[in-house]
Amino acid sequence: MVIAIDGPAGSGKSTIAAKLAQGLGFTYVNSGSLYRTITLGCLRNSIDPTDPEKALEYAKSAVIDYTNGRVYLNGEDVDDLLHSDEVDASVARLSAIVPIRHVVNDIVRKIARGLNVVVEGRDMTTVVFPDADYRFYLDASPLSRAKRRFDQGVSKLSLEEIEKSIRERDEIDKNKAEGSLKIAPGVDYLDTSDLTIGQVYDKLIGKLHI
Repeated sequence: MVIAIDGPAGSGKSTIAAKLAQGLGFTYVNSGSLYRTITLGCLRNSIDPTDPEKALEYAKSAVIDYTNGRVYLNGEDVDDLLHSDEVDASVARLSAIVPIRHVVNDIVRKIARGLNVVVEGRDMTTVVFPDADYRFYLDASPLSRAKRRFDQGVSKLSLEEIEKSIRERDEIDKNKAEGSLKIAPGVDYLDTSDLTIGQVYDKLIGKLHI
């Protein structure tokens, strides 16, 4: 079974997807972490993450594994390094490179094959798993999302700078040549701006017939 969740950065989809997977005993897959891992690898190797040819060459050569909800790059657990300001600054543009999207989508589908999974990202419900058993789109206002990011304490940016970055990220995500962020027909939409994680979880669980 596949439960697919899409939504913009900071909408709570990663937290909810992980919580759903844990509660259901499913495998959790965060496609955004895969793009972040490639971005991190590029930065570590002095490769411009926005250079289509060099970034793609790196993406194809990197050994990326996904185990117990954590990402490994060439055998190293890099999950705690994926939300730095440096990675944040480049990941949206890297993820807009169409051939890299194909690389990541292949990884996601390979992980999900034959398993019960909760997958989340920007195009899980539209491109990667358009026929998923359940499809959700989680949303929230840019300010709400910026506050969540700010409260995490992992960014050196001010609240205003984070909100500006989120709005810029939204524009990139919505205008990608392939895999753009959009609400597909038939997808369950939920605005999480004023909801707690527990409330969002309960609403999604209530829509599942498992």
